[in-house]
Amino acid sequence: MAAVKLHGFWYSPFTWRVVWALKLKGIQYENIEEDRYNKSPQLLQYNPVHKKTPVLVHNGKPICESMITVEYIDEIWPQNPLLPADPYGRALARFWIKYADDMFSAVAALYLSSTGEEREKAIEKIWEVLRVVEDKCFGDEKKFFGGDTINIVDIALGSFANFILVEEDMFEVKVLEAEKFPRLISWFNNFRDVPVIAENLPDPEKVVACLKSLRERRLASS
Repeated sequence: MAAVKLHGFWYSPFTWRVVWALKLKGIQYENIEEDRYNKSPQLLQYNPVHKKTPVLVHNGKPICESMITVEYIDEIWPQNPLLPADPYGRALARFWIKYADDMFSAVAALYLSSTGEEREKAIEKIWEVLRVVEDKCFGDEKKFFGGDTINIVDIALGSFANFILVEEDMFEVKVLEAEKFPRLISWFNNFRDVPVIAENLPDPEKVVACLKSLRERRLASS
């Protein structure tokens, strides 16, 4: 029985976060792919409150919520640290993690948009929150948020940046415009070029096909 198991959806940006953290740490784990419409009894047992993925199970103990899980991974396996060592740096990192999580509502609004007007409003909102990231996170042209190596904020922001690329393909729109966000685009290219990240990015065409199907099913039932 594996000491580390991960219950998740392969197409989910929240699952990607945990996968990247485990891979950056070099931790072997058992992947348990969940079905959104038929979740396993184990998942419902491990996360009875929200009944959501991802759930990391370490030595039989479940940890829920993606960024809480990433912090847990960083504390248990100290190699290749993801959080800064100093208290101020850790506080700053947690601030931007919260900011990244708060922007998901705008990203989700684009995914669920059903008209051109809704789509335009969603894109404008995404641009609004990304301008803050552009201006405040990468003003000194750092390669990553943490400097020369990936840290926890890169994982938080990178998951949604990659999901936005998927949305661009789904709706044939351009959100991450180089003219609007040159530093953000440079950072994201650096992030995707890291071998561990590049090797663990899902196939974009498969993600688009999967998310289109899930979206149609959700809109049909609403």
